[in-house]
Amino acid sequence: MSAMEPAALVAPVTALEFIQDQYLLAGEGPLLTVYSLWPRPKACTSLSVLQHYRIHGIRPRIHSAVRPQNNKKEEGLTPSTESTVYDLVVFGGKAVRLVRLHVDQQHLEARGPLVELQDWALDVRWLSGDGPPLLCVALAHNRALLLDANTRTPLFQRSCVEGCLLYSTLLLVHQSWADTVLVGGTVFNQLVLWKPGEEGGGSEHKAPVQRRLLGHSGVIFSVSYLQDEGCLASASDDRSVRVWGVGALGGPGGSCGDPDPVCLRVLYGHQARVFSVRLAPGQVFSAGEDGACLVWDGGRVIRTLKGHRAGGVRALAVSDGTVDEDRWVATGGADGGVRVWRVEANDDRMGKVEETAEKLTDLKFSGDGVPKVVCPADEDDSDWSQSGFVVCTDLGSVYRYRNGLWGLVWRGPSDFQSYCVMETVSVRVKSSWVQICAVGNLSGSVFVFPVSHPQSGILLNAGSGKIHSIIWQKDEGGGFLLASGAEGRVHRWCVQVTSGESCHLVLSALPLPGFLLPLCVKRWLTGAVRVRSGPQGALWVCGDRRGSLLLFQEKDESNTDDEEKERMEVTKGGLTLEPTSVLFGVHGKQGVTAVTACAGLFYSTGRDGCVRVFRVRQTKPDHRENKNSSRGAASGLQLEVLRVQRACKGMEWLDRVLVLEPETTEEEEEEEEEEGMMDNLDEGTFKAEDHRVRETRFVMAGFHGVHFVVWDPVKQERLLAVPCGGGHRSWTLWPSLKGVWPGYGALVFIKQGALMASQPPGPTRTGTTGWTLRDGVHGRGVGCVRRLGRVGPPEGLWEVAVTGGEDTSVAVLAVRPDSGAVRVLAVLTDHISSVRTLMAVTRPGGGADGDGTPSLSAVLVSAGGRAQMQCYRLLIGWDRQRAAPSCQVIQVARHRLDEQWERKRDRHKMVKMDPETRYMSVAVVEEGTDGVVVALGCSDGAVRLFSICETKHRIDLLWESFHHQRCVLSVATCSLEDAEGNRVLLLFSASTDGQVSVWDLPPPSSSQTPPLPCLSFPAHQSGVNALAVWTEEDEGGCLVTVASGGDDGQLTVSVMRVQFPHEASRGTSSTSEPLNRIQVRLRSQARVPLAHAAPLTALQTVRPGLLVSTSSDQRVCLWRVGGTGVVHRGAVCSHVADAAALSVWEGDGDPRRERERRTGAETIRETDERTEEEGEGEGEGLGDEDKGGGGATETETGDPVNETRDGQSGNQSQRDHKRGTDEDRVDQVDRVDWVLVCGQGVQLLRLRQTNT
Repeated sequence: MSAMEPAALVAPVTALEFIQDQYLLAGEGPLLTVYSLWPRPKACTSLSVLQHYRIHGIRPRIHSAVRPQNNKKEEGLTPSTESTVYDLVVFGGKAVRLVRLHVDQQHLEARGPLVELQDWALDVRWLSGDGPPLLCVALAHNRALLLDANTRTPLFQRSCVEGCLLYSTLLLVHQSWADTVLVGGTVFNQLVLWKPGEEGGGSEHKAPVQRRLLGHSGVIFSVSYLQDEGCLASASDDRSVRVWGVGALGGPGGSCGDPDPVCLRVLYGHQARVFSVRLAPGQVFSAGEDGACLVWDGGRVIRTLKGHRAGGVRALAVSDGTVDEDRWVATGGADGGVRVWRVEANDDRMGKVEETAEKLTDLKFSGDGVPKVVCPADEDDSDWSQSGFVVCTDLGSVYRYRNGLWGLVWRGPSDFQSYCVMETVSVRVKSSWVQICAVGNLSGSVFVFPVSHPQSGILLNAGSGKIHSIIWQKDEGGGFLLASGAEGRVHRWCVQVTSGESCHLVLSALPLPGFLLPLCVKRWLTGAVRVRSGPQGALWVCGDRRGSLLLFQEKDESNTDDEEKERMEVTKGGLTLEPTSVLFGVHGKQGVTAVTACAGLFYSTGRDGCVRVFRVRQTKPDHRENKNSSRGAASGLQLEVLRVQRACKGMEWLDRVLVLEPETTEEEEEEEEEEGMMDNLDEGTFKAEDHRVRETRFVMAGFHGVHFVVWDPVKQERLLAVPCGGGHRSWTLWPSLKGVWPGYGALVFIKQGALMASQPPGPTRTGTTGWTLRDGVHGRGVGCVRRLGRVGPPEGLWEVAVTGGEDTSVAVLAVRPDSGAVRVLAVLTDHISSVRTLMAVTRPGGGADGDGTPSLSAVLVSAGGRAQMQCYRLLIGWDRQRAAPSCQVIQVARHRLDEQWERKRDRHKMVKMDPETRYMSVAVVEEGTDGVVVALGCSDGAVRLFSICETKHRIDLLWESFHHQRCVLSVATCSLEDAEGNRVLLLFSASTDGQVSVWDLPPPSSSQTPPLPCLSFPAHQSGVNALAVWTEEDEGGCLVTVASGGDDGQLTVSVMRVQFPHEASRGTSSTSEPLNRIQVRLRSQARVPLAHAAPLTALQTVRPGLLVSTSSDQRVCLWRVGGTGVVHRGAVCSHVADAAALSVWEGDGDPRRERERRTGAETIRETDERTEEEGEGEGEGLGDEDKGGGGATETETGDPVNETRDGQSGNQSQRDHKRGTDEDRVDQVDRVDWVLVCGQGVQLLRLRQTNT
């Protein structure tokens, strides 16, 4: 007996609805989820409501409550919950169901069974009259239905005389059926208004059309009505939103409004189809396929809300409120994400957000000279209206801008004119912030002074040459100042600020040993960061103008030996430190722009359009990369790049990284630095569970053409764009002191000698990015998935999986089966085309701190379009601080066939490969300690073998064979071993002609000749999409079973006998005849012609003899392969559309733990099922079972139980039971396995099996 139950789901969000500005209801597949909005948005409860239907609408009604008199909320106060119970009508597809929400207990309760209709329900409304509750239902074929909510029986039905198909409807109801008005958006691009309850005739009488609105050139997806203004809005496939003046609709008597409605406004602003529109007092909200929610005021866009991946916004909700009240806006995306924003009431500030893209503000510099450098000078950067800046001119003068006024701070002598560099830093002195400014010139002088007390400044000497750059690094009570001078020398001081008499500031500068940069053309620093590392001293990670990353270590004098102390005393003031590790030119010749440290990792940006995430690693001295550094031999420290993150196409000039979501406070960061970073510098290892070493979510700030852009690499969207004119200019971003992107900002820059701002100083607008209630995964279809393993404490394990999608991204997900929670750990965006296949080799490990918390280390290979392959090392562990899984990604290597062809010397003698070649499938051939060998099936008809070396960071093509001459859709491998311990590798490949080929692979070698298949046989009438292979021992050889699924919807199981040669023949066989080592013969084939009603897209083995398949028909089927053939064991309807991939794994091996999770109802249903099965006679044979298959049953309330039975005869069941595996015979209690289905979403299914 088998049963499949949903455990977790991520699917497109198709319905959203607010309840009195306090709660948000979301529909995702059949799942209804309730989110609380106060004091901070969060999920409360959820319930599966519509079985296999998808929720498309939610309509609440107060059951027993007092309506709030005022929804206004003062700042810092939480609204009181006056309502206690709500009745909800949830609909979607052809189903309607009543649900009750208990607010106090935050509990959802289904009220009665599912009501299935004969047509699609497009809108449902409660009638507000006295008497029994009635529902008015609008159907897809322009019909309306009156439904009794208690008995769930139809009372009245009326059709429109224009019986066309509707894409959207809006029901305007009042107290009775006669007052109802229906607005329908037809397939003919029209809006029709008619009255279902019009008097004169029964149900067979068709109501006439009262009003007809023409103007759209595409079908209409959404309709909204605002009664106070008498306006109707429609969203269409033609990318427009139209606002109509229709007058009063509905109400007492069912008015149809003005006899001649007019189009008041046509709104064009979306880049794709518009799916949803909502009207609010004074504003119009629209959302579409371009992923944006636009806020309109009149005919202009005053705000753009973005927060979803590719695929667009599928649901939109706006809370009620007057024109003077703030309101909530919620969007649900095709990626399964839910976001909410707090939109301010109408005022002048709303229009300034969008105008900043093209309209700039001149700050009207009034000082002498021309501004050359601008830097922040904020004691408090929390308020844009109070922000300040300092500007250095070509005359060597420094001016300050604050509160709209310019003032002279310091006028430099003549040697500071014509050229200067300037940087500022904010330090805390006692309880106040002080801005320190440093200005360098051509003669090697650096003047350091407080902006508020320039007379307290000091003059420092940095040699006799030009000061190329100045860098500040903040420290307690002051900071470290670095000045890059001539000949690659970097001079350093420790600058301290104290408060003297009469509140005057006193500066002191202690010289420190300088840095000596490696020999190159451009020898000056462009970025530096300092990290405390405990008793061994401090580490400096720097970037230079040549594009190199450098590591310097300064030792604590208390821990140095006498000889080095004596040398330091002799050379005091002239001592220079050489780098202990150098990554030369990693950012190209254009240079590094900034280096940032966060949570134990480092982030560097450059003008090559890349962010490099790297770490400091401790290695043995013999393995160091920098052999020219004597200090490197002593410390054994190296810089190691973990991964490279590219910006969007055309964004080549990156200037810095901004942390998107700070994980720790400043006090926690200081505490972490005090503890030291050396704990994380293991022998080339990474403590994945240590919260101090994890990659931080960041955004990129840089230049894209003539625009300054803040780019989110995960969501692939612009967060800010300012037309500043491009790079090669001085600029600063507010707020900038903490290096965090809070979701809003202003750019101040110099353009043509003027100081410009992206928005005028004024009241601060915060919270523009909203809140993420649920993370999105993939906005488009998911084509491949691989499960890595489980992490976390025993009481709350998380399953970790990797998915690849058509949106060119690879996502690392963590799913908690007991709660259904899903978290996105990492998103990889290195592919330039869709990701078609994934392969993972996982090695589990214990907790790094010895607490026994499982962790994972996996090699991941992703491949897809444009013949591109990426290899990563994933380090997944448990973050104890956040009580959640964490993931660190290390890029190992990348490979593209066209790039390999370009590197060949004799390429003029070869035919260039097709640039549109796609990798369709990948399988592991052999695993090694430092890499793997993989086989790939390609769309150009080739089977290719690659070796991946992790230590050398290389992917090499070993051989390729074009045996199939057709697209190779699937590959699989298995390893055999004879009695003498000799291993044989078999590769299986299948193509679009339905042929399956078997390859006897010799040991991988880069110089070998491609082998030929040892066996080919037909399995399907068309393409073979999936292969599953397992082996079992047999006399004189072994049996290899290959299960395949194809485009013909057929499941084929082929059994081959593999016979090893005699020992004598193996000893005399020559290496020129490798195919004579084994003999492979097809023994038998079994077919299930109608395994699925659509092409079978994925097939996996739970264990030998037990298969799981899926198809675009959304069924997930379980099959038992035995001596008598293939037997259907069960099926469940998945909530994932266009299912394309599967990942199956066995449970945790503790049946008692899983049995404790059952409810009493499930136990009763299983007992009844056993009783029914024991009382049955002989069932149908294998042939009938193959054609029909099992199905899901339903309870009396219509809820799916998803339990199935074998449907086979008693004698046949006994034979299959005898042929089962030893594990099945021993385990006589419930066994729990897991199935992860991917397509237009992700769903985790719990597979329960009971052996009775």
